[in-house]
Amino acid sequence: MIDLHFVATPNGHKLSIMLLETGLQHRIIRYNMLAGDHRTPEFLAISPNGRAPAIVDHDPIGGGASYPMFETGAILIYLAEKSARFLPTEPRARYRAHQWLMWQMSGLGPMHGQAHHFVRYAPDPPPYAVSRYMTEARRLLGVMDARLAEAPFLAGDEYSIADIACWSWVRAARAIDIDLADYPSLAGWFDRVGERPAVQEGAYVPPENHQLQTGSRKMAVTPEQWAMLFPHDMLGRPHAAPGA
Repeated sequence: MIDLHFVATPNGHKLSIMLLETGLQHRIIRYNMLAGDHRTPEFLAISPNGRAPAIVDHDPIGGGASYPMFETGAILIYLAEKSARFLPTEPRARYRAHQWLMWQMSGLGPMHGQAHHFVRYAPDPPPYAVSRYMTEARRLLGVMDARLAEAPFLAGDEYSIADIACWSWVRAARAIDIDLADYPSLAGWFDRVGERPAVQEGAYVPPENHQLQTGSRKMAVTPEQWAMLFPHDMLGRPHAAPGA
């Protein structure tokens, strides 16, 4: 049994999709980041960086005691190896999958995450920051579009953990007003992946969380919620919030 410590975010949906795709037995433990569920000592023992999602495998590879894991890229590789699925066996394709997974972890996710922060959360975002991260967010989608003009999936002919890692972040681009129609090869890939039953089920957003991905451009958070999401403001003052 695998416990998925879950939030309904692009990173959370990577793992909920992967677990459904592999058929590995799991249960979902939902977290409310606005309430600070991710900052408890119990969760920090699982995820030292204090970020969700994370997993605990109670029947880990190699046996032994329950094994906690944080960082979704590492978890996707672990689940692929545990299930022997979604990581190609042909060496070149396998390493392409690793490359695109690392690209998502180091580029697509962080840059889109910063764009979301300044566009959707920051109360008075600096125009330079918005321009910087939105430009980079669009550039990275262009990189994907070029790759997907060459092959149906990021690693080549096979759907892999690289596609799973990227898909939910591409879906979230609509929340910062990026139109996938501007990236035709990427849009075709997005639709193909989105037709998979495990993707549809694993990427479900509960109604109470719907604004996080599909609602109004600006997220309204209270000072208390701001302190849970962003423990320091841009000037380094602890637990500041808009209007606080």
